[in-house]
Amino acid sequence: MSYLSRALLAIFCCLFWLNTPALAQFSTIFSGDKTPQQQRQEALKKSDEILKHLYRVQPNAKEVVEKGVGYATFSNFGMKILIAGGGSGSGVVVSKNLPKPIYMNMAEVQAGLGVGIKSFQNIFVFQTDSALNDFVNSGWTFGGQATVAAKYEKTGDAYQGSASVAPNVLMYQLTDSGLAAEITGKGTKYYKNTDLNK
Repeated sequence: MSYLSRALLAIFCCLFWLNTPALAQFSTIFSGDKTPQQQRQEALKKSDEILKHLYRVQPNAKEVVEKGVGYATFSNFGMKILIAGGGSGSGVVVSKNLPKPIYMNMAEVQAGLGVGIKSFQNIFVFQTDSALNDFVNSGWTFGGQATVAAKYEKTGDAYQGSASVAPNVLMYQLTDSGLAAEITGKGTKYYKNTDLNK
């Protein structure tokens, strides 16, 4: 790896782990000239589309979502070019016990040789209020290069395709080919979107 490549990767990692507001400002470049209200509406529309997609490929997931205290949907676009890679995305957390949705961002950093571009969608189901609050308020980070089987500990068809990624938190991952058999975290960090939650 060249000195320049190391320097760029180090800068990106510092922004990612230590200064997520700066990374959030960087990501707003892609939001164009849309107002916060337009961005909120688009996020909610995208969330509905993600849930409908999930229910098409895994109908039993609807029961799991409805039984939870809340859920979150995220859409991500990632890319890896030779040495370093990363991705960013946005999402919405909806709680049965909160008056309005919470808008969030996600970002990931990955390193290693390879070339590729991929998009995926993550759906989290929270089974307790404390699990949901931890996710929203603690700048929750999922995995280093974690890959978990999409298989829930409890028996029963309702939980097929989901994985337990934290206490009282289930996760589904959708790819272009459908429901992922293995869910990959890849050092993904989830944090509030300060602009859209005002």
